Amino acid sequence: SQVSFEEESQNPPAVGHWKPLMPSKGDKEEPESGCQDAGGAHEPQSTEQLNVSRLRSSSVEIREKGSEFLRDELHKAQKELKLKDKECERLSKVREQLEQELEELTASLFEEAHKMVREANTKQAAAEKQLREARGKIDMLQAEVTALKTLVITSTPSSPNRELHPQLQSPSKAGFRKGHGRNKSTSSAVVSAASQSVAPEPVSRECREVDSILFAEFQAWKESPTLDKSCSFLDRIYREDVGPCLDFTKQELSELVRVAVEQNTLTIEPVASHTVPVGKVAAEESGGPKKCALSGLPRTCKHRIMLGDSGNYYYISPSCRARITAVCNFFTYIRYIQQGLVRQDVELMYWEVMRLRREMSLAKLGFYPSEM
Repeated sequence: SQVSFEEESQNPPAVGHWKPLMPSKGDKEEPESGCQDAGGAHEPQSTEQLNVSRLRSSSVEIREKGSEFLRDELHKAQKELKLKDKECERLSKVREQLEQELEELTASLFEEAHKMVREANTKQAAAEKQLREARGKIDMLQAEVTALKTLVITSTPSSPNRELHPQLQSPSKAGFRKGHGRNKSTSSAVVSAASQSVAPEPVSRECREVDSILFAEFQAWKESPTLDKSCSFLDRIYREDVGPCLDFTKQELSELVRVAVEQNTLTIEPVASHTVPVGKVAAEESGGPKKCALSGLPRTCKHRIMLGDSGNYYYISPSCRARITAVCNFFTYIRYIQQGLVRQDVELMYWEVMRLRREMSLAKLGFYPSEM
């Protein structure tokens, strides 16, 4: 085996030297070589085509995968944009709602501020008006207190002062006023008595007798004086004197007059002295100079009344004025007693109350001074 291996190694391969040693067969083998060459040339060409086709297919796949990826990304981006659009729309609605609420809140705050300013101005005007009225009432009360002190000091039942009691003078010497200015229902009994005409002559002390029931009721009221008409003293006077005296044909207006007298807010003034202030509208007037607003009858009305601060005036006849004045005088006197301004014996106060009740009785029966 070793010898054969050496021989083979020394001798060249027989195949390599076989082709050139056969020239006679060269013509026949050339076409084979050409075929072999042609086959070898087609082989790389097909490989290239295969590679190109493979490249094309791979590029198509890559494009498809890329386009598919891009489509997915586009869908995701579109979804995100839709969500963001919805969020933006929601936020815009929230902003519009907040702006609307802010505008409404601002408007309500301004309206509330203006309302508070108006209320403050109204309260200030009302307070100033009440202050002026209070000062006027204080001045009036001071004048009435002075008049009462003069009455108490200078006049006694045993020796009455005839200048302060015109009803005690003779008709020829008694001087009465021809009309009066603007009088509140709180005018003192002395002034109201002086403004009236001839009053009935006072009954002498021997001819009058104290009613035990009425005097007991007055004494009980005098212990704790009040204007509450639920007590027996005032309840009787309301039923027997005040109610009938202020019971006019016009029931609704009569009730308003009674309330104004009780609350001390009634004003009586003569028609002739009325002048409309410059720059102000004339007050509403009921009735007329020839018709009484309380009775509804055609009467010559020399006075008119105003209830509180309403600004509405009502013409009244002399008879109605006498009835209202009598009730006002009674309430004025019992207010003085309640405030402690009358310092007399209980019996003397009782007889003064009876005198005022007699005036109310005469007025409701139609008796009144001619000067009214």
